[in-house]
Amino acid sequence: MATITHLSQRTPTVSIDDLLAGFHPSYRFGEVSFDTYRPDPAWPTQAEAVTKLKHFASTIGNSKGGFLGKLFGKKKVEKSGMYLDGGFGVGKTHLLASLWHLAPGRKAFGTFVEYTNLVGALSFRQTVEVLSGYSLVCIDEFELDDPGDTVLMSRLMRELSDAGVKIAATSNTLPGALGEGRFAAVDFQREIKVLSEQFDVHRVEGVDFRHRGLPDAPVPLEDGFIEEFAVERYGDKTFAVDEFSDLIGHMSKVHPSRYRALLAETDVLVLHNVETITEQAVALRFVVLADRLYDKDVPIIASGKPFSELFTPEMMAGGYQKKYFRAVSRLTALAREGQTGEPAL
Repeated sequence: MATITHLSQRTPTVSIDDLLAGFHPSYRFGEVSFDTYRPDPAWPTQAEAVTKLKHFASTIGNSKGGFLGKLFGKKKVEKSGMYLDGGFGVGKTHLLASLWHLAPGRKAFGTFVEYTNLVGALSFRQTVEVLSGYSLVCIDEFELDDPGDTVLMSRLMRELSDAGVKIAATSNTLPGALGEGRFAAVDFQREIKVLSEQFDVHRVEGVDFRHRGLPDAPVPLEDGFIEEFAVERYGDKTFAVDEFSDLIGHMSKVHPSRYRALLAETDVLVLHNVETITEQAVALRFVVLADRLYDKDVPIIASGKPFSELFTPEMMAGGYQKKYFRAVSRLTALAREGQTGEPAL
């Protein structure tokens, strides 16, 4: 028998230990390694990335000093960070997760947004104190949507580096160009320079899928049949069934750092009457939920508007377009999985 729950009625309580326990690669990268990474011979930088990361892993746990040590130390000190730049589809997350699996000691793996949410949940100082005890911090999908988050993450990484923590990150923009053409504040530019100096940058080249466009969104189902369809397709799974408007209203009362816990018991998401989101704050919260749904591979069965119309055209063309593009792509893949059984890749 199917179990029906409602996300809009759940307010999970999450301890610090529970929050930190979620900082590991998603199931998609739960068992990857450098041996399972298949470098394309046509792009030598992919194999070079494996060699560099293996060497970087060998330095973890041996760090002495940090950013200040680099400024005042007499001997040359290896940079405390490794930065993988490259387009979509070249395996950067696979490589970063492989490093995480290989590295010794206590370590954290999360997206840029997850770390900013962690700071929001714990405070900056407590986050530094907690992560300073780690040997490695991996930051996937480094994003620079506003100067505040960038300055915060730059300062966090400097303090962790001072504590001897190794840092590895991925993005689609070279660190020296982060924020380029976006923000002109002097303080922001200074933070960008300091941030880029902490990393050994390696460009991972390969086939770039950035211009492939969004996958076709499936035609939404008629609202009166979606729950019956879900049960028929997924049987005795645990379903989260919610009105879209109720869910987005409730999300404003739950800190994004708790969205993973919010979905902990959810196998399938059934959404009634999806609508276009018109408020930026609501849209950004839904982006975080989309990432957590994708991490957990939760099929979606929905009525209303297709996910290709989830955000306004202005949002899709604005400063947060990368986030919205990713969210639409991931939600569309999960909706295709929910309706057709096609795996979300």
